[in-house]
This record gives sequence, structure tokens and C-alpha cells, in this order.
Amino acid sequence: MLKFNFNYFLIAIFLFIVEVLIAMFAHDQFIRPYFGDFLVVILVYCFVKSFLNTPFFKTAIAVLAFSFTLEVLQYLDIVNKIGLGDSKLARTVIGTSFEWIDLIAYTLGIAFVIYVENRFFINDSRKI
Repeated sequence: MLKFNFNYFLIAIFLFIVEVLIAMFAHDQFIRPYFGDFLVVILVYCFVKSFLNTPFFKTAIAVLAFSFTLEVLQYLDIVNKIGLGDSKLARTVIGTSFEWIDLIAYTLGIAFVIYVENRFFINDSRKI
């Protein structure tokens, strides 16, 4: 189950850099709030697959569930409830504002992962 995958790791690093650049320089109404959410689930998926040799579909669904859970925790104002409201890092990583559309962005990101994995990286006998 534990197995380092350099290709997924490189993609995760690349996506992390893109996310940082978006956070630093994109102050618009689409790239930062929606495209960033689309990319972040792909980043998390690639990071997980960097270290775990798990079935892609199950991994993708687990990442989506994790993302939805964080969004619900934002709705519940978890950052303030656990006493990290003053932590910029906690507010950035966990998030502070619930948005229904974020759930759509996460779902589209995972749908993209499933499409790419199924179309380009899985041999015909293992396609879903």
C-alpha cells in the first residue's frame, strides 16, 4: 500500500506552486475562488497517490469526501470554535467561509481526475 510515486509527487509539487501563485497574485472573481478549489482537490489527490498505491477511484472519492468535510467544517466555523481564529495558517488551510459552489468545484476537480485516470492511465481491463 505504501509506495512512493515520483510522477504524482511532481504533479503535486507543480500544483502546489500554482496554488501559491494563485493565492499571491490572483485577486479576481473566478481563478482564486473557483479554479483554485478545482485544482486543490487534484493537488490533494496527487499528493495522496504520491505515497499510497491505492485504487484511483477509491482515492478520488476519499479526497472528495475529505474536501466536503472541510467545507462543512467551514460552515460550522470550526477554526474559531477550536481557538485558531487568529492563526492565518489555520484560516488558510481549513478555510473560514462556506460556499455551496465550492462543493461543485471540488466535484468537477475529482471528475477531471477520474476522467484523466480512466482515459489515459488505466489499462482497458481496469477502466471503470
